[in-house]
Amino acid sequence: MKIEESKFLEGFVRLTADAFKKGWHERNGGNLSYRIPQEEIESVRQSLHEVQEWQDIGNTVPELAGEYFLVTGSGKYMRNVELSPEENVAVIQVDAEGKKYGIVWGLTAGGRPTSELPTHLAAHELKKKMTGGRNKVIYHAHPTNLIALTFVLPLKDKEFTHELWEMATEDPVIFPEGIGVVPWMVPGGKEIADASVKLMEKYRVVVWAHHGLFVCGDDFDEAFGLMDTVEKAAEICVKVRSMGGKQQTIPEDGFRQLAKDFKIDLNQDFLK
Repeated sequence: MKIEESKFLEGFVRLTADAFKKGWHERNGGNLSYRIPQEEIESVRQSLHEVQEWQDIGNTVPELAGEYFLVTGSGKYMRNVELSPEENVAVIQVDAEGKKYGIVWGLTAGGRPTSELPTHLAAHELKKKMTGGRNKVIYHAHPTNLIALTFVLPLKDKEFTHELWEMATEDPVIFPEGIGVVPWMVPGGKEIADASVKLMEKYRVVVWAHHGLFVCGDDFDEAFGLMDTVEKAAEICVKVRSMGGKQQTIPEDGFRQLAKDFKIDLNQDFLK
């Protein structure tokens, strides 16, 4: 089939459209990548062309050698992906050493993949290994309330996580392992990629202070759902603080009871 008819492109486009409507992607903010399984690549092989030029990734990901990824383009607007996927996203292939990539479809009006490609691919390499290949999506967005909280909450994993766990009963069920926090760094390079991947060894959600949120998922729904849940918790937190702060909250024993009843592995180190 043509790649435009594929289910994975449909899911990719749906996420970008829904996320733009949420207000998480001003201008060209945010990026998304999907590791394409071999059977899906074979199904759209007729749409792909040979690599014309290999480019440095900016990181080395040997475990992803030969893999294909669907990624948003650098400087491209999320709102335009739905209108013209072939101009705003690309399918890339990683070379045999995991050091370079080449475009095999898309970005027909020119351009290159997201500037956050080093972080995306490093995270994909880690999560592929950790999940036995189940995890396929890495997603970065700029959710407003979450960014606002990075100016007032301690930039510590435990404190940040606990505050958001308290905002809704379902939150510790959705991200029981907690949230990692990267202090402010210049985006797009190896330093922030290394810091983010180190935290992704423990978490599926990583905050970039004063910048945004990085999440992973086995599929588009899981990744979008994580982003949506954390941002809603942040929105509740902002509202609670604007109303004068908490007068009551979920007790610590309540978290333990949730973990027992929902059979989740809640991060006990993050309880008080």
